[in-house]
Amino acid sequence: MNIVWPLPRMSFRELTTVTETRPVALLTSKGVWSQISSQLSLPIAIQAEPTSVDRSYLETLAKNLPPHVEVVYGVGGGRAMDAAKFVGWWNKKPVILVPTAIPGDVMFTWVVRSREGGGATDIVTGAARECIIDWDIIRAAPPHLRGGGLVDVLSIVTGLLDWRYAAERNRNPPDQRFVPWAAGIAAAIAQQAFRIAEGVGRGDVESLRLLIDFLGLEVQLCNHLGHARPEEGGEHYFGYAIENYMPRGTPHSDMVGPGILFAAALHGQDAYPLRTALESAGVRLDRLNSHVVKTVVQELPTYVVEHNLPYGKLNDIDPSSEEVAHALSASGLVSA
Repeated sequence: MNIVWPLPRMSFRELTTVTETRPVALLTSKGVWSQISSQLSLPIAIQAEPTSVDRSYLETLAKNLPPHVEVVYGVGGGRAMDAAKFVGWWNKKPVILVPTAIPGDVMFTWVVRSREGGGATDIVTGAARECIIDWDIIRAAPPHLRGGGLVDVLSIVTGLLDWRYAAERNRNPPDQRFVPWAAGIAAAIAQQAFRIAEGVGRGDVESLRLLIDFLGLEVQLCNHLGHARPEEGGEHYFGYAIENYMPRGTPHSDMVGPGILFAAALHGQDAYPLRTALESAGVRLDRLNSHVVKTVVQELPTYVVEHNLPYGKLNDIDPSSEEVAHALSASGLVSA
């Protein structure tokens, strides 16, 4: 049976207006709760700071939920929100998310992207019941986290390139066939993202609200299609692969942002406008060691096959070729 998943209900209000009387399981990010607990009053029955999104770890959290808990809150960043979605789904409890930044589209999605065997596996949990946005909390986040979600909008640029690339080679399965109208909608969303990048970097509420709108539109489009090809391609696969070499907790945007530049250059596109937009939004593009980048690029053709990732440009590259060397240089990830 085909399902078109909904987005969570979005609530834009101060946390001091939240009234919660049900026993709460709180999943939060390290250090976050001490900063905002005075603003968000919750009757906490159990609290944890998830350190991983490995399935076995998430299952341990879920199995230890006290039976009297009635609602699960995910407060903080992407890991806390994913953990809350998983624990709520496992225990059939409603989930409420309170992001303290806009790290990506995790607050909207109906899956948890678990890490297994060096790759990423989607676990269908359903979307959260509600997502509460307090602009004072979002604006107070470090700039590289506050607007990190711009990577999941601008990844549309390279996601579409990979989707079309696969279509031209007849490598999309029937349920992921290239759909021109959907590609057009996705491209229009990405185009608007370039216009808000500077405002996101400044912490302007209007720009941040538009970022949330664009993320929601991108996710809802993918919900209707039943897959994420319009916004996920080689840039994300690069991010998943390099995550195995990064310190635990490295922000999603630190890895996928550089992946966008590399993927664009591989497709022969000018990466400069993407770099400018990402940097304007506060995304950090200088956190990857060039030696690690070279190592990961050598592994990518095998990685995408081993993890059964949708077909794209990475399936056909020769890591030792001049083409790849030029892409690494043009993207700025490795010096010429």
